[in-house]
Amino acid sequence: MNRGVEKRKIFLDDRDYFRFRDDLHDFNTIKRVVFSHYDRKNYHLVVRLPGEELVDILAVCLMPNHFHLLVQEKVDGGAGLFSRKFGGGYTRCFNERYKREGVLFQGRSKKILVEDDEHFVHLPYYIFSNPLKLIFPEWKDYGVSDVKKAMGFLDDYKWGSFRELFSDKNNIFSSVVNKKLFLELFGFSNGKEFRKYFIDWLKEYEG
Repeated sequence: MNRGVEKRKIFLDDRDYFRFRDDLHDFNTIKRVVFSHYDRKNYHLVVRLPGEELVDILAVCLMPNHFHLLVQEKVDGGAGLFSRKFGGGYTRCFNERYKREGVLFQGRSKKILVEDDEHFVHLPYYIFSNPLKLIFPEWKDYGVSDVKKAMGFLDDYKWGSFRELFSDKNNIFSSVVNKKLFLELFGFSNGKEFRKYFIDWLKEYEG
């Protein structure tokens, strides 16, 4: 994960979110990739051969001033290289668009190695529930009082891969996330089954 320097917003409009999404796809390669302009006519220009990806991206959540990713390395050191590539690429394009200079993110992305099952199993719930801060600012301290409202909000939140798991509408992250691997690793037969578990987790969460 990483956040904007001085907690500034790193996404100012939909074009920024889409650009970040495209960078997650395009920079996920062992090859060198260079894009010099913020806007480009053709998206997903990078065509990868089998074995060229640095990581499998399992979960994504983009927030106005930070992001969370859950990845599995496909090559040694892949997560670190991927982080540097897409972070640097997005910063250059963001600065180009907004006529600014300097760093955009608060240092290097924070990479946490998942070493035990308990930590691993909890991560998707933590990542996918992040947007709830936008409507329930203190929910992590006290839990969610209105689960139906919370789920309605998350189901409609398009800047994460949560709804990619169970909905066919607006598949914004379908070219980025390995949905099949996510379900296999977490032991779910389909995305709707995971959603049911997520609702139960949200109901039981008390802060």
